[in-house]
Amino acid sequence: MTTLIRGGIVLPMSRPRHALDPGSVLIDGDSIVAVGGVEEIDAHPLAAAATVVDAGGHAVIPGMHNCHLHSGLLRGTAESMSLWDWLKNYVDPAHRALTPEIAEAACYLAYTENLRAGTTSVMDMWRFLEGGVRAAEEIGIRATLVPYVADLEPYDYFETLESNRRLLENHRTAAAGRIRSWVGLEHWMYCSPEAFRQAAALAEEFETGIHTHSSETIWEVQESLRRFGRRPIEQFYNWGILGENTVVAHCVWLDDREIELLARTGTAVAHCPCSNMKLASGPARVADMRHAGVDVGLGSDGEKENNTLDILQEMKFASLLQKVTTLDPTAGDPWDVLHMATLGGASALGLAELTGSLEPGKRADIVTVDLRKIHTTPLLHGPDFNVAAHLVFSSTGQDVDSVWVDGRLLVDGGQVITVDVERIRLRAQAAAEELFERRRALSGPNGAGA
Repeated sequence: MTTLIRGGIVLPMSRPRHALDPGSVLIDGDSIVAVGGVEEIDAHPLAAAATVVDAGGHAVIPGMHNCHLHSGLLRGTAESMSLWDWLKNYVDPAHRALTPEIAEAACYLAYTENLRAGTTSVMDMWRFLEGGVRAAEEIGIRATLVPYVADLEPYDYFETLESNRRLLENHRTAAAGRIRSWVGLEHWMYCSPEAFRQAAALAEEFETGIHTHSSETIWEVQESLRRFGRRPIEQFYNWGILGENTVVAHCVWLDDREIELLARTGTAVAHCPCSNMKLASGPARVADMRHAGVDVGLGSDGEKENNTLDILQEMKFASLLQKVTTLDPTAGDPWDVLHMATLGGASALGLAELTGSLEPGKRADIVTVDLRKIHTTPLLHGPDFNVAAHLVFSSTGQDVDSVWVDGRLLVDGGQVITVDVERIRLRAQAAAEELFERRRALSGPNGAGA
């Protein structure tokens, strides 16, 4: 099928601060075949027979990447707590009570919410991810699936390296490569040093990536120094997990040496500003990491520590957090933040050759954002061009109109059209109620830690 997205404000993200206003994007099958001015693309040999989508008044951007997601069903129930109390009293007991059926319902909910908000690619660190494969395949989103592996007591209810191996054996890739499986480590405080070494060997065996958390709080860094005599990223380097196929979430409390290690090894970072603010973890040194050459993508983190899975909204917080913590109003430039959400995120996930920008030959992962709204008025062109600023500071996922992944239309007129969204919502509601009942039964009357 050939589709012409015509007359929009095209931000290809293939090079800095470049827009086609107006411009068009021509899709043939699963790929982009042409990007350019309206008249130029109208003259393309494939344009005459294409289905035309009028993108007037819309920004046309690459699909966004959520580089750190936890599917889940705890939204709005674990509020106003520090990270480690929150994990002990709310999150870990829910993991103990989790079942494959509940986990799958959470995947359907999270992937649908991400897609509706213009995210075309997620990296989901979750459990029982055979259900994640089914959800991503049906919904149509691009997904990198990463099990939570933990081997230290009392975390015996998490995934194991053996269950991670089974996922890789059965679903190393699926849906013609749109879905991938990686190796996942929950956290160094949940995993032994041997688990990290074995994870590195497993990733090498299957030629896949590694994802874990690090340096989210000051206390974590202090504890690493106490136990190992090294900071967490230095310890990761010694365990052999840093490299071009590794993404580390958060990286809030890094020193210069750790940033240099990430850059030298080609390790990417998933920056989660809303989560880091909500849990009072602190501000990551995003500008310093990017200046050093570290690929930094954006992540929502889970629905419980963010409450929405909206990367358009995450961009605003990413920019403002940089500004307020550096006291530099030039930090968090809209174009730079857009890059983190699109091509930067794709690069972090090892997908930049495939997606992340609007260029001929790349997969047609494309989003249109309606800018004909009260909160995006005035919409200005030419020397007063303000579309990048509107996308970062004014728009939310509710302004997304259309979404394509691999050239397939998945969201049309703001509605996900591949699945029954209400059925997914009702299933998630029932699964959450079951999860909370199971957690209470296992953990006591308050549902807190045992």
